[in-house]
Amino acid sequence: MKFTVTSRGDDVSNTLQQRIKRYLLDFGLTYDEQAPEMVITVGGDGTLLQAFHDYSDRLENTAFVGIHTGHLGFYADWVPDEVEKLVIHIAKTPYQIVEYPLLEVIVRHEGDLKAERHLALNECTIKSIEGSLVSTVEIKGDTFEVFRGDGLCISTPSGSTAYNKALGGAILHPSLASIQIAEMASINNRVYRTIGSPLVLPQHHTCLLKPLNDVDIQVTIDHYSFKYQRIKSLQCRVAEEKVRFARFRPFPFWKRVKESFIRE
Repeated sequence: MKFTVTSRGDDVSNTLQQRIKRYLLDFGLTYDEQAPEMVITVGGDGTLLQAFHDYSDRLENTAFVGIHTGHLGFYADWVPDEVEKLVIHIAKTPYQIVEYPLLEVIVRHEGDLKAERHLALNECTIKSIEGSLVSTVEIKGDTFEVFRGDGLCISTPSGSTAYNKALGGAILHPSLASIQIAEMASINNRVYRTIGSPLVLPQHHTCLLKPLNDVDIQVTIDHYSFKYQRIKSLQCRVAEEKVRFARFRPFPFWKRVKESFIRE
């Protein structure tokens, strides 16, 4: 099997990265940064998020597994003391593949500029760089509302515990093929009105955002940020691709939620 190991870049993670690489090479596995079948990340959720984007062009052929060297993560579920156990599992044990849905984002521009397609593991946000964002929100081709406020966050189920949660969105189990729309400081009064609640859309339901005011737009895709001088629309839906995680033991999602947010 071909593998690679990525690191957050600190001394602890780098040392662990080299150790894992040496162990797996000793077991006869092949190190391949270009076309790995397994990507092992050492650091935290951000390290795995970066690895996802680095290998987003080969998701069907790559599985991810994370080791956290800091705080407990939702994606990185192994600890440094378990490295030897994990290496033996990777080298000797058949593993289960768990697939989670992703968010497809298509940015369409005014004029002749080519549309851009992105995949997000956690979320996409849209904001105006100055002032409020005014945008129509279309669901399945029908106008649902005109949003006025700071911006909107569209998240995956596995990303629902990140920025979406901070905005008051619901936590969704990552096995649900869906996306969630959460508002950022919407304007609601006698003149302007939005739904004011997060919306959960199932697979094959498309959300189309069309900015109405002439403002520069900032779009984020996970930890990447893009600035545009006006866009025609932002289309979001559940992607056809999925992210694949290698599981060697149970990974109870609700237990992880409890440990991360309400553990005493």
